[in-house]
Amino acid sequence: MDQTPAPLIPQDGWHCLHLFYRIEYGQWQLLSAAEQRAAKIALSTLVQETRALESTQLLTLSQVTPKADLGFMLVTPDLQSANRIEKQLTLSLGADVLVPVYSYLSLTEESEYTTTDEQYAETLETEQKLKRGTPEFDAALQSFRERMQKYRHDRVYPTLPDWPIVCFYNMTKRRGEQHNWYSLPYEERRTLMAGHARVGREYAGKIKQLITGSTGLDDAEWGVTLFAHDTFQIKAIVYQMRFDEVSAAYADFGEFYIGIQLPLDELFRRLQL
Repeated sequence: MDQTPAPLIPQDGWHCLHLFYRIEYGQWQLLSAAEQRAAKIALSTLVQETRALESTQLLTLSQVTPKADLGFMLVTPDLQSANRIEKQLTLSLGADVLVPVYSYLSLTEESEYTTTDEQYAETLETEQKLKRGTPEFDAALQSFRERMQKYRHDRVYPTLPDWPIVCFYNMTKRRGEQHNWYSLPYEERRTLMAGHARVGREYAGKIKQLITGSTGLDDAEWGVTLFAHDTFQIKAIVYQMRFDEVSAAYADFGEFYIGIQLPLDELFRRLQL
């Protein structure tokens, strides 16, 4: 009788799991050369098998500061798979070699403040002076719909870029007495988020971001993963965002983790394993 648990696949989106570990080098040195070699083969095999799973992506990261040594970013539909892979990764180099120091669970999601067809139609009328029903208006609206369809798909079912620098942090909207994001009317929140998005668009080609939702899944409300070729651009976008009202008045941030995407052979060398 098959005892395999039924898949746990969300209604929308994929599970996203960030995992950060410290390496216990004293424990690693207790292993023989043959045991160390077998452990690295085991981790390499697990990474290859995970990446071969349908709709599953796994990044391997060398963490830049002593907050952590090694990081993984896993995106996969099935929570059963995410749970199983996390347990296997933790034990992959042997008992007590990888010690978890931080983790974060979230779901890919579409923004609730995405511009609707009607909102864009109003923009075409007021800003571009196009009249409804004209070929120019219809063509512009159809182009917008196609762009938004791709945007929604890329947010909910993303392809993680191979850009080398990966920054992760969590954030939560404030619910204090003076500033309570959730007491604001929807239209006010949407207007504020539109300004926030304009700042982000200034970094097109310099930063790729994935915002995942974690309300009810982890300690904060969103996870933010930034991909870049240059740490300056990460520093610049986060700094500039701080002046936007959404961040200045309504956002609280968690710790920042900076990693470098590396293939496993280089990762082992970097970590001196």
